[in-house]
Amino acid sequence: MAMIAIGGAVGAGLFIGSGAVITTAGPAAVLSYALAGALVLLTLRALGEMVVARPSAGSFSDYARLALGPRAGFCIGWLYWWMYSVLVAAESVAGAATLGAWVPLPGWLLSLGLLLVMTGANLVSVRVFGETETLFSLVKVATIVAFLVLGGLFAAGLWPGGAGPTVDNLWAHGGFAPNGWGAVLAATVVVLFSFGGVEIVTIAAGESDEPERGVARATTNVLWRIGLFYVASIVVVVAVLPWDSAELLRSPFVAVMERVGVPAAPLVMEVVVFIAVLSVLNAALYTSSRMLHVLTRQGDAPGALAAVGRRGVPTRAILLGTAVGYASVVGNYLWPETVFAFLVASIGAILLVLFLTIVASQLVLGRRLRREDPGALRFRMWGFPYLSWATLAGLLAILGAMALLPDQRLPLWATLAAVAVVLVAYELRRRFGRRPVSRTPLGSAAAPGAGAAERGGDRPDEGGAAASR
Repeated sequence: MAMIAIGGAVGAGLFIGSGAVITTAGPAAVLSYALAGALVLLTLRALGEMVVARPSAGSFSDYARLALGPRAGFCIGWLYWWMYSVLVAAESVAGAATLGAWVPLPGWLLSLGLLLVMTGANLVSVRVFGETETLFSLVKVATIVAFLVLGGLFAAGLWPGGAGPTVDNLWAHGGFAPNGWGAVLAATVVVLFSFGGVEIVTIAAGESDEPERGVARATTNVLWRIGLFYVASIVVVVAVLPWDSAELLRSPFVAVMERVGVPAAPLVMEVVVFIAVLSVLNAALYTSSRMLHVLTRQGDAPGALAAVGRRGVPTRAILLGTAVGYASVVGNYLWPETVFAFLVASIGAILLVLFLTIVASQLVLGRRLRREDPGALRFRMWGFPYLSWATLAGLLAILGAMALLPDQRLPLWATLAAVAVVLVAYELRRRFGRRPVSRTPLGSAAAPGAGAAERGGDRPDEGGAAASR
């Protein structure tokens, strides 16, 4: 569970995308990452309170259903499924771009190969997902730790052959915030989306032996480590290199390792970035299929998609989650220069909508639990309700900032359009669906694959236990 949380949050956005953030905010990008990390930490703490008090295989979709009504549960479930289905496509395109530097094959063919391999791994069992994600996460963690040690020694002037301390880069090139504090806040908008994926652990909890303990640990200790990885890594980057160095836009990690003098640094980082892409692709396949499975069991998606295999894997849900990916293969063949940008823009600010829904749900359920069942609150949100309201205000400020920043308006409008689509879909489902809409959350005992167990199939808990271990 801990490695799944790390794997979901630490991706290519840190290894490559952080360069653009530093160029925008200067050395003060450290504060952008710290602020975004604090908002995500508080959001996950709020989610953790609900998961421990009311374990649910549907996670935040069910908490939204319970707190805000079936419309909210339906909408956030489908939006989340769409986001991760698109991420399956986007990461397969990104992985093919990296792989293309080593393998002389067309990008669309490499995308197809990556999709087939990772789909096959997810179809085997949840055990394979857990063990694969753990391996990928270990590689990323080891890389970051090595980067922090080597880069930190160089910045402090303790590296053999170095030219002395370089920490004056934090203030020597126009100051700590050379582009002003507005740029720092603008960078925070971009940084927030780098932390997407930490919420996957609450979905995986539904297939683990001890969801309460796993989620409680993953939403506190692990998130502190993730924050340390991000913030400390940015501190090292801006201490070793001037913030306006052109090298940062290529890859901050590669630029620092080259300055330190690490042999074959570009090749090593290309391999790590490729592993990070595979990690996100693996997690996206898992997450999209489980959320779709929850929607089928609530009657919010066609019941035929609820079928599971002998190992408790929702096979049809996984295959539908890859449909957008296979469509992207066609798009990558026809329009190789535009498909990736379109895919990323199409999911816009869905993650922000998710975080807002989580905090709003916790404000409602938190009051209800404190009034009706205080004994269930074994893992509490800090400073409730004040920190919950502060978190909600911070997330709304990010939403407002997106409307003011020219390069963020298209993703924002794309998200609003997606919300409008699912709202219309909900009204159609409410009026014409075979089953009435449900306000009842799914219990943790009804994790994906429970139907197979009831029919005499293998218990899905076996694979989930492996993932948690």
